[in-house]
Amino acid sequence: MLLHLETDELNLLANLLMEPPGETSRVRPDDRLLEMVLARDLRFDSDELERMADLLAADEHRLKDMVAYEPNAGRRAEMQQKLALLERVLEKVDEACVMI
Repeated sequence: MLLHLETDELNLLANLLMEPPGETSRVRPDDRLLEMVLARDLRFDSDELERMADLLAADEHRLKDMVAYEPNAGRRAEMQQKLALLERVLEKVDEACVMI
């Protein structure tokens, strides 16, 4: 499945895939997915799309929690912008999953 993402969406996805496993991400990053995103080769199969959706959903949940408890208004606004971008990417990935 070919997925069309904008540059900012690709950058977000690459950054998420580069995060080490641990507290910041519940899903272990996938080196193959990272290589594909960095090469801008977005021809994912159904398993790859599902792994990506899981990663994005986990980060969305984590980021929503962080926004809810962030006392600094400026930092919270930055986090909300990132959350909106993440939700946009997740929506595209979810749509691609449904099409397969």
